[in-house]
Amino acid sequence: MSNTVRIHHFAKSGHSHRALVFAKLAGIAHEAVPVDLGAGAHKSHEFLAMNPDGQVPVLEDGDVIVSDSNAILVYLARTYAPDWMPSDAVGEAHVQRWLTLAAGEIAFGSCAARLITVFGAPLDPEFAAATAEKAMQKLEHGLTGCDWLVGGRPTIADVASYSYTAHAPEGNVSLEPYPNVRAWLARFEALPGFEAMPTTAVGLVAA
Repeated sequence: MSNTVRIHHFAKSGHSHRALVFAKLAGIAHEAVPVDLGAGAHKSHEFLAMNPDGQVPVLEDGDVIVSDSNAILVYLARTYAPDWMPSDAVGEAHVQRWLTLAAGEIAFGSCAARLITVFGAPLDPEFAAATAEKAMQKLEHGLTGCDWLVGGRPTIADVASYSYTAHAPEGNVSLEPYPNVRAWLARFEALPGFEAMPTTAVGLVAA
């Protein structure tokens, strides 16, 4: 472990935003290291030595290297911000459920829909929209009568689920049918230390 962790990121990556916003919210000393994807920096020998998959984000903490955004959240919470990860088995299981949603239906839903509109990814917009709806419905149900996804306080479950949900309209996924989700997003954005991911004027937020 080191005094300052390094987070290799790309500004318009929701996966990167998870790691960065968590470090900010949890007050973890960190250095944000931009990775120029357009110039192929993620395919350089130096970067591939850290993450052979050639993807952002990547966390460096001394000799420890962690890739995958959800894995980074778990590592940072366990190492530096235990209040963001329940210590009991039931609470941790509930967090894992939402991490699975973030890596599954959120990734193949609102994330994929946004990849199509922002980056021109050759993905199926109808499948992405349908998958996004499933994820939104699970979030909406999970937030019924609750301010946060697990245990009545912010956890990494909220962090993992936030970025691509907040930016879903960029992928033509409306948040209007989901009042619990919209209220939760507002609560998340009101947390001390929050910093937004840059908005792209595409989809439902096109100028």
